[in-house]
Order: sequence, then structure tokens, then C-alpha cells
Amino acid sequence: MSEASEPQQQPPGALGAMRQQPDHGESSYRGSGRLEGKKAVITGGDSGIGRAVAIAYAREGADVLISYLNEHDDAKDTAKLVEQAGRRAVLVAGDVGNAAHCRTVVERAVEEFGRIDVLVNNAAYQMTHETVEEITDDEWQHTFDVNITAMFRLVQAALPHLGEGASIINTSSINSDQPRPTLLPYATTKGAIANFTAGLAQMLGERGIRVNSVAPGPIWTPLIPSTMPPEQVEGFGKNTPLGRPGQPKEVAPAYVLLASDEASYISGAILPVTGGKPIL
Repeated sequence: MSEASEPQQQPPGALGAMRQQPDHGESSYRGSGRLEGKKAVITGGDSGIGRAVAIAYAREGADVLISYLNEHDDAKDTAKLVEQAGRRAVLVAGDVGNAAHCRTVVERAVEEFGRIDVLVNNAAYQMTHETVEEITDDEWQHTFDVNITAMFRLVQAALPHLGEGASIINTSSINSDQPRPTLLPYATTKGAIANFTAGLAQMLGERGIRVNSVAPGPIWTPLIPSTMPPEQVEGFGKNTPLGRPGQPKEVAPAYVLLASDEASYISGAILPVTGGKPIL
């Protein structure tokens, strides 16, 4: 795959504007009932990793609430794929960086599903900067609000509706272990997510609620051409041992495992999906 001619987009990016379309598993993912009857909330579920997880969860038997910012066309397409799998799809648009909206997401899930079995905190914001001086105070705060504070707020709101055996899955990043300097605010939040996950897993263990994180490496999503300069997009993912970026469909199985009852003794873990780049 070559992204050299990929058009630059405005964040958070849209699938329809991408020349090199990501593969979310639309044609390849086959379910086997591993999440039968579960009710899941996925933030950032309109495209990229979130869409791939929504497709996989639906084909494994889960109903899905898809939380997204404002990419309505992408979100509707994802919902259609969920419904084609015979499961319910609920769309909730809005900014998870807003505390009231986090509560709205949870309230809507409970209203529609009656409970929450899986909470996937996946929404994220990033921008590329060459110097610290370029980063505004507002951007720093916004990155933290979306990437980590929203996780705290969503967990707090969801806890009364999470029973024993429920699963919380947070999207971290290889940047939690190998921070890229040009992604300073984003990478800093990803380190915070790793610690948040580890601490929360210990705090919620006595309730029988598992908490884990998935740490993707370079995955080809709309976030890349909308937040990185063209020269970085061109070489994206080529520095991994596998020599290429990953596709969203290659990350989704990690989220399926952690949501499933098969992972009943996995909590506090970081599951890397990095194309061979180590997280130690």
C-alpha cells in the first residue's frame, strides 16, 4: 500500500476522502458467537479501529452503541454493517471531551440496552508539532479531555450499569512506551492511559470487572492523513519490523478477545498490536 498521493484532510478525517481505503474487515471478519448477547459501547466507532471493532463485535453477537464526533456518513455506514450482522446499532454524536456528553453516551446505552457489558474507550485526538512552542494551551487541554479525561468520566458514569464479568477496554498506543516527540500531547495521554488502566484494574477487580488496554502501532485510519504532514504519511508504518502499517481489521481481534468470557483472567494487561515493535 502506498499513501504517497493521499490527500491531506482536516481532523478528524473522513473515510470517503481517503484514496487508500482502510480494511475494517467488512469482507473478511467471520464471527463465532464469542460475544453473543453482550451490549457494547464503542467511542470513536465511526471509522478506523472503532469501526473494525464494531463490525467484529456485531458479527460475534453483540449489540453496539457507536459514539462519534460529527462524521455522520461514516457512522451511518458503520451502523449499517452492524445491522447487516443482525445486531442493533445505536448512534450518538458529540464530543466526549465534554463531561455532560459522556453521561449522555452512557444514559443512551442503558436506555437502549438496559445494561453495558463492554465499554471500549477508543476516541482520540492527535496533531503533529515540530516544536513545543507550536502547541497551544487549548490544544493540550483538548487532547487530555478527549483522550484520557473522557475515559475517567465514561467509566464513572458506566459503573452502576456494569455487572460482574463486564469488560473495560482502553485504546492506548505504542506511544505509551515509545513516545514520538512530534506527537507530544497525544503520546503523553497514552502514557496516562496505560497507568489509568493498570490502576483501575486493581480497583475494580473485587467487583469482577476487568480492565485492559490495547496498544496499537501504526494503523492506517483517517486520523493519519488528517493529522500528519504528507512526508510522514508517505512513510507511515514502514519502520516496523513487518515493514508496513497495520489495517484496522488486524487490531479488532484483540478487542474481541478482551471483551469475551475467554479472557476472564486477563485484567490490567496491555495487549500490543504493533507490527513487531516491542512494548516491554
